[in-house]
Amino acid sequence: MTVDRNALGKREKTREFALALPGAAEEFPWGGSVAKVNGKVFVFLGVRDGGHPLGATGKLTDETAHAHAPALPGAEPAGYGLGRSGWVRVPPAQAGAPAAESLCDWVEESYRAIAPERLVAELDAGWTYTGF
Repeated sequence: MTVDRNALGKREKTREFALALPGAAEEFPWGGSVAKVNGKVFVFLGVRDGGHPLGATGKLTDETAHAHAPALPGAEPAGYGLGRSGWVRVPPAQAGAPAAESLCDWVEESYRAIAPERLVAELDAGWTYTGF
């Protein structure tokens, strides 16, 4: 499987953003990358070697703001029952896929749903991402 360079770039920007959030750490369970906070996954980033289609999976809690997310090309509720709890997988390689900045907004929303209050407070107290 070949890897789409644009999609790979979106994945890397999303990964860098996720890991820059307060208290975030990367782990590789099941062979793919995940970003965790306080020991809990807030975004699944998958693998980058082309062995599986690229995708970012996060927990979207604001149904009003993200009702369109599952309607994006290739987007789907996350597997293993996570979709019932608001987890959505978005493949960055599909035509019409959101830009990296939108994916990062979704990663931040997922982080806020999972992170402890003290880290969300740190985020709200003036944390800024300088990577873009």
